[in-house]
Amino acid sequence: MDRRNFLTAVGGVSALTAINSMEKADALEYAMSAELDTRVAKPPLCSTMGREPFKGSRKSGQYFHMGHDPRLPKMSDKPTLVEFFEKRFAPANHLLQSGALALKSGLSEKVILACLLHDIGGTALLRSDHGYWGAQLLEPYVDEEVSWAIRYHQALRYFADPDMGYEYPKAYIRYFGEDFSPEPYIHEEAEYAKNHKWYKTARQICINDVYAFDPNAVVSLDMFYGIIERNFRQPEEGLGYDDSPSAHMWRTIIFPNNFL
Repeated sequence: MDRRNFLTAVGGVSALTAINSMEKADALEYAMSAELDTRVAKPPLCSTMGREPFKGSRKSGQYFHMGHDPRLPKMSDKPTLVEFFEKRFAPANHLLQSGALALKSGLSEKVILACLLHDIGGTALLRSDHGYWGAQLLEPYVDEEVSWAIRYHQALRYFADPDMGYEYPKAYIRYFGEDFSPEPYIHEEAEYAKNHKWYKTARQICINDVYAFDPNAVVSLDMFYGIIERNFRQPEEGLGYDDSPSAHMWRTIIFPNNFL
């Protein structure tokens, strides 16, 4: 990614200097994903991330927005994960490439699903600490190992592991400098994760994350339908309407621009 494009994406040099090191790293990954989606025929209103709510002062007789946003594809009454991919996460090229790399490497279905879903927190909710947001969003519906790995890839991506073939991303050096270091809590989380039984699963997300920015690669969600069906617990009521601990988060993605 061109450095000038990155600076434009984050609001300029002054905006970049005003945020901490963790926010800079999250901003870079989001900007790279957004640029990738733009290059691979991004439909104009398939993603809620970065969309502005209705602007302008409220005139007499004009009401604040609530309910379905006509600028976005309308969700069904019982949304599925596949529908969220199609209508809220799309085109999600980075996620699809990450899952495809894990599939090509012959990794387990749990790892493939974790790679496919690892950045949905940043894609649909908040990019800062997106691993934690994504894990919380998914916890009621996936194996604990999958959500754990998504949570801790957030910290592990900043630390190389030569034994597993993961190098510190060169992009972090280019954009943040040689002295860049994440916040102390990230160091603590990474140390904890390194000694955990699911460490390799989280590390595989990092490996299949950093190489999943090929602007020439086109991956279809179809190839993951079976893996999703076998490994994602789709609620009968639909995501957002099943009264799970994260149902409100799915509803926020369905109705991202509600005034209240």
